[in-house]
Amino acid sequence: MMVATLFAVLVALGLYLVRAVVGPTVYDRILALNAMGTKTVLLVALLCLIGQRTDYLDIALAYALMNFVATLAMLKLVHLRRGG
Repeated sequence: MMVATLFAVLVALGLYLVRAVVGPTVYDRILALNAMGTKTVLLVALLCLIGQRTDYLDIALAYALMNFVATLAMLKLVHLRRGG
């Protein structure tokens, strides 16, 4: 069951990668990158669960915080460049 979940997360990451490349708008790309970051946190948590090691959950939490801050920074940059 865990392997199927891992496979589903990897498929979702691939689809988000396509959305990040194709676009069509900047906001679609930022949303796709944010979703990829969230799925990456889920992927690390799944790997911790499969490997029965909780050491890397701290890394997943730190990555989630960095993903949030990076998304806000990208949105602020786009807002400023568009004359906001």
